[in-house]
Amino acid sequence: MLSDGTPFPHQGPLAPEQVGGRSELIADLVERMTARRMTALLGPRRFGKTSVLGAVAARLEDAGTSVVRLDLYETRSTADLVVRLDRALAASKGRVGSRLASLAVGSSINLGVLKLEFARPPAQRPDADASLDLLLELLVEAAAEEPTLLVLDEFTGINGVAGAAGLLRTKLQHHVQEVGVLFAGSEPSAMAAMFTEQSQPFYAQADIIEIQPFTLAELADIIDDGFARTERRSDGLAGLVHHATRGHPYRAMHLADAAWLRTAPGGSGETAWAEALQAVRRDIAPGLEVLFSTFSHAEQVVLRALATGRPLFGGTLELFGASSGAVQSARDRLIGNGSLTRDLAIVDPLLADWIRTTLPL
Repeated sequence: MLSDGTPFPHQGPLAPEQVGGRSELIADLVERMTARRMTALLGPRRFGKTSVLGAVAARLEDAGTSVVRLDLYETRSTADLVVRLDRALAASKGRVGSRLASLAVGSSINLGVLKLEFARPPAQRPDADASLDLLLELLVEAAAEEPTLLVLDEFTGINGVAGAAGLLRTKLQHHVQEVGVLFAGSEPSAMAAMFTEQSQPFYAQADIIEIQPFTLAELADIIDDGFARTERRSDGLAGLVHHATRGHPYRAMHLADAAWLRTAPGGSGETAWAEALQAVRRDIAPGLEVLFSTFSHAEQVVLRALATGRPLFGGTLELFGASSGAVQSARDRLIGNGSLTRDLAIVDPLLADWIRTTLPL
């Protein structure tokens, strides 16, 4: 069944008006950006960070602030970064967009076409380092004249370009009272390190905010409202969804949507729960199997142990034939990439559920 018209959209970033359960977080970030406090939003993938960024941007745009959004996910080279920044500047909304275009013309740059320039033969391509420096200069000059928010999504991606984070810090350091900067990243440990380790260019330069799972109360507000608006009853569905997902935003909305699809007008979502859960399990099982296969043997040992409530060491090592050192390293990698929380819970509750039901000990 298709989910057109669902009150629980969950595939891809949401439109600002669709973002639920995050009103306090959005208001806090808007206040910080208005006060020009550099802020880093941390959290695992599929926790709704990009949707929150969009809602913050929309709120500030309504108040007259221009927004430049730069996605740094898997950035691999200076040229790649230049092309992304060029595209972000060309797509910027508000008065800063017009100012950027004017400044670019004066610098002999035609914003939005650098990708074509870098597709030329090597001898005819622009110098990537010089282009990056110039684009950043244009950004800070335009932002000094027009209220501007710079959103840097998946900020850890900048580590794929040697020296880029340092150059960005250099360009921004004298303009922090003029440009609002909001960082976001989906590898919590790596992201936090960029602002807490003294060797990093942005050490101690940003407030760190962690996006949290939905509380039961937040989830109940979303689910009860969605069912009521479509003439259905949620009854105890929110509690069941929260128990199964621990408030994981994407998984919670996925399951709420599955229950809603199986609830006729006037019916109860709680009654549809068992069927919805089994349907979602069936739908996602192939993808979870592929995902699990991408983990190393030691990482699989860690995930299987934690999903089934076994200790990481002792008999678990003998059962799976893994060394203590390998398991320790795997545990740290899984925390670093956002697969595990710092208190050793598997972030994706349905991955943990799949491991328990598919790979019993």
